[in-house]
Amino acid sequence: MKKIYLIWIWWIWISAIARYYKKMWWKVLWSDKYWSELTDKLKSEWIDIIIWEDEKRITNYINLVVYTEAIPREQSELSKSLNIWIKTINYSESLWEIANEKKLIAIAWSHWKSTTSSLTAIMLKNSKLWVNAVIWTLLKEFNNKNCSYSDSDYFVIEACEYKRSFLKYTPYIWVITNIDLDHLDYYKDLEDYESAFKSFLDNIKSWWYAILNWNCDSSKKLLWLRNDINYIIINENNFYLIDINKTTTNYNYPNIKLQVPWEHILFDAKIAYTIGKILNLNNDEILKSLENYTGVRRRSEVIWKTLNWNILMSDYWHHPTEIKYTLDALKEKNKDTKLFVVFQPHQYSRTLNLIEWFKNCFSSADYLIIPNIYESRDTKEDKEKINSKKLIELINHSNKKDWENMENTLNLINDYDLKNPNSSIILLLWAGNVDDLRYKIKLK
Repeated sequence: MKKIYLIWIWWIWISAIARYYKKMWWKVLWSDKYWSELTDKLKSEWIDIIIWEDEKRITNYINLVVYTEAIPREQSELSKSLNIWIKTINYSESLWEIANEKKLIAIAWSHWKSTTSSLTAIMLKNSKLWVNAVIWTLLKEFNNKNCSYSDSDYFVIEACEYKRSFLKYTPYIWVITNIDLDHLDYYKDLEDYESAFKSFLDNIKSWWYAILNWNCDSSKKLLWLRNDINYIIINENNFYLIDINKTTTNYNYPNIKLQVPWEHILFDAKIAYTIGKILNLNNDEILKSLENYTGVRRRSEVIWKTLNWNILMSDYWHHPTEIKYTLDALKEKNKDTKLFVVFQPHQYSRTLNLIEWFKNCFSSADYLIIPNIYESRDTKEDKEKINSKKLIELINHSNKKDWENMENTLNLINDYDLKNPNSSIILLLWAGNVDDLRYKIKLK
């Protein structure tokens, strides 16, 4: 039996790689930072998991090692796998090996990529084309997993721009949901960030499609950089197909009646609708899939009511643009409801680099709690320059607290819930381990 070793992962999308190789009858080994709901589930699927690291498990009997860019080369398992000449590749390369023979539909970001990918994958799954997919969240339509593997010619992925890793892929259809500066621990500035997307444009298969969000100025810069692909320009009410001969055809969107009441999700649904039309899917089938969509885990997810009838929600947004948009939309739709936000920043470096944007993105929250900053790819210097206490002092908000750790934060939430019954939305925001509080907050 062949063996694959997944190193120190913690991120949900790697579970899709584990499940693929398990399906191929490989023995799958995994090391991670923490036990979590995900690792417990994988362990029940016969994935061999340890917490932390053990280089003794890296032997010549391992056929393939997969790691993420989030771990240093000095990590003992990764270092050993490189030194004894085991085939060692990163996540993007491993996904490319799985998907490269398919007709790749790559959803690129800065924001709302998982929603667009989920809607597209569900739509294809319900069609005659079927689908392969790797999504960065859990879908009930995929048996509460984040992947689907089949004999379909099509493969839907989220294409990550960090360290230009998405340049591994050669898609048939490439979607730009938006381009908003991020990952400043790698990119120098917006121009450098935009250059990665320009490079990716060269990877699209000739005669196929680039779908651009025309509300995004950086996306507009990609138009006409190639003359051997078709462009599709997305607006709120319609999309324009500009073919290789520069003939333009206008298509109006139908009335899509989503069950999820968010404008940005409706826009994502329109992108998925556009992909469906490109692939000649039946219009009624497209609409049925989109209108049956009820959301995915950690994307404006309503978990349940608390013990005292407040609404507990979870969301994955981490960039100030996403945070402000989400909180403003929540407040607009719930004017008489208090918004109690627990935000865990992801990375000391990202917090530092986007600090000017973080200062003013929480204005719609009535209460703001920051328990700690989640560490990932951070240097000692980054951690010395910023922490949750310094961050909360810089944020412009009248009702804010640095609550130091998750246990204190949990006590504060339960106390708030008791004293403010049936009045609030309690929102757990971003990645890290803040979402684990959902299992500890007292629910109905």
